[in-house]
Order: sequence, then C-alpha cells, then structure tokens
Amino acid sequence: MADRSLRGIRLGASSLQSEEGVVFHERANHTYVCTQCGRETTMTFASDAEVPEAWECRTCGAEAVLRVGDGVAEIDHSGDKVARTHWDMLMERRTIPELEELLEERLALLRARRGAGAGDDAARLTA
Repeated sequence: MADRSLRGIRLGASSLQSEEGVVFHERANHTYVCTQCGRETTMTFASDAEVPEAWECRTCGAEAVLRVGDGVAEIDHSGDKVARTHWDMLMERRTIPELEELLEERLALLRARRGAGAGDDAARLTA
C-alpha cells in the first residue's frame, strides 16, 4: 500500500486489500420452515457453529423451525416465561372485593367533586 498513491480515492469507494491468501471458513446451509405461513428460509452458518432450532420468519415474524431431514426439529417450550400483564400483577396484590371497594370510593370522590363544581359554575353564571 505504501507504493500506491492515495490521491483521488473516495472514502468507502473500494478496499485496497486483496483477497490473496484468505481462507474462508467451512459453511453449511440450514433450512427453517415457518409454523404460520409455511415459508422456507435458508440460513448460512459456520459448519462448526451451534445451529438454533428456531428462527424468526422474515415474512410474518412467527417462529420458524429447523428442518431436519424430511421433518422438523421438536422444540420444548416448557421453560419459556409467560409475560405478565398489568392485570395479572394487580390480581397478585388485590382481590376482586377490594378492587370493587376502591372503585366505589373513587367514584364517590368524583361524584362529590362534580357536584361541587356544578354548583360553582351555576353561581358564576348568575353573578
């Protein structure tokens, strides 16, 4: 590279390195089949890499399963965590009767505020 002139070369235009002496790693293609849309996706991995049993489908985003021979790999979902919703977390802290009591208290407070506010508006309009 020292014997070449860098004059007139744009950034990112081309590499000054050659591919002489580069040995590429062995690769293997693996096919994934989507469980929703049935689309097949072929991914290339290093031959000694641990291949995942599931991949995200490029089309619909569902789970695509690794094809092994004529069938597909079996995936164990028993250890997966289920997402807890706000309602699930609320039900861990309160019971239905407690929630009904809190709702009645808040509604009574709002009704009292609305009743006081309506009277204030009427007094302002007559003044």
